[in-house]
Amino acid sequence: MPSEAESARFQATILVHLDAANNLAHWLLRNPAEAEDVVQEAVLRAFSYFSSFRGTNARAWLLQIVRNAAYATMKKSQGIHMVPLRDEAGDTEDMDQGVDLIDPADDPETTLLRNEAHRQVDLLLGRLPVDLRECLVLRELEELSYKEIAEITAVPVGTVMSRLWRGRRLLSEVALAGEKVG
Repeated sequence: MPSEAESARFQATILVHLDAANNLAHWLLRNPAEAEDVVQEAVLRAFSYFSSFRGTNARAWLLQIVRNAAYATMKKSQGIHMVPLRDEAGDTEDMDQGVDLIDPADDPETTLLRNEAHRQVDLLLGRLPVDLRECLVLRELEELSYKEIAEITAVPVGTVMSRLWRGRRLLSEVALAGEKVG
């Protein structure tokens, strides 16, 4: 059992990166419940191996554990298709959207536009192959360096750069074509 000092060091070093871990898991798995499970599993793994952590980049270390756990989950559930349950009205459209809290500073039009933009980005990124999507999320949303992404994904920096270029190109082609997703 780890000491209180070790637990405090774990909290200060690793748990500060939970938002990034949740974000990566969400974008890789595209299922909030699975993403939550993967992050929980990754934090438990990180905690159990924390005494052996000697690196300087705790964020990249945690994200690599999240990535590995996410890929293991995807491999286990390969070929399994989940069917959403219907609400009382028989509507499935908004079942996976969750509850949005409205910022009191925004008017309804601004909130609607922001939510629509987020939904479009979410759907566009969801169309990308997972290897391109993970690189884009790590670079553009988590603002990691190419070197950090290469460490997390276990590919050369050149491959990271290529995946980013291909992912950005695919996103821009859809945007330039004026396609509306959904």
